[in-house]
Amino acid sequence: MSVAARRVMVALTEVGRARETILHRIEAAKLRRLDGLPNIEPRLVAVSKTKPINLIIDAFESGQIHFGENYVQELERKANDEELLKVTNGQIKWHFIGHLQSNKCKKVAAIPNLHMVETVDSKKLADCLNKAWESAGKQDQLNIMVQVNTSQEENKSGCPPGDCVTIVDHILTQCKKLNFVGLMTIGQLGRSNADSNPDFKVLSECRKIVCDRFNIPINLLELSMGMSQDFEHAIEMGSTSVRVGSAIFGSRQ
Repeated sequence: MSVAARRVMVALTEVGRARETILHRIEAAKLRRLDGLPNIEPRLVAVSKTKPINLIIDAFESGQIHFGENYVQELERKANDEELLKVTNGQIKWHFIGHLQSNKCKKVAAIPNLHMVETVDSKKLADCLNKAWESAGKQDQLNIMVQVNTSQEENKSGCPPGDCVTIVDHILTQCKKLNFVGLMTIGQLGRSNADSNPDFKVLSECRKIVCDRFNIPINLLELSMGMSQDFEHAIEMGSTSVRVGSAIFGSRQ
């Protein structure tokens, strides 16, 4: 069966329909963005952790390119899956969105079609990734985001908001194999119904500080914030990348 024929069929699948619904909601949320925010088209990252290969293929064949994974071993397995590589022809762009330990940087750097690591939260981790990417012989820079613990919860990864500039400065000056593209946060649960989510506000403020400090145009610095329960509000507050899993693939079993 041709790829075109498969795409027509997958349009009727549950995953394909769910993804289309999310895209419509993203477009509507973009129109409600607060005045003065950059008019950047939000990226949808489909969070496929714990999901089987067939559902990832369903999402891909409905047009999804960006996928997010939280665990190095699971991402390694999926990115090297023969069936998935054959169907997608290596077109998937993988985002690592989970906590990354320094001793796993070498494994991450070897993952094919790795598009971005969104969870750099220290100078040490940045150095490890930079070294691993260089040792892997990669010609292009690795896209990375700095993760900020905007809620300052002890059980959350991410740097304190006040350390953001220091880490970004280190990446820009000392990590030549890393391409700093933006900031990321995992907000506190239960804040999705707030009129102005405090976590999204803090991350937006961090972006302004970073842009001013390093003379980066605000429309060139991404904000990765918002998940299945609050991605629309995140977009309204300036998110350029949302990480949606259960609303596309269903609840984790």
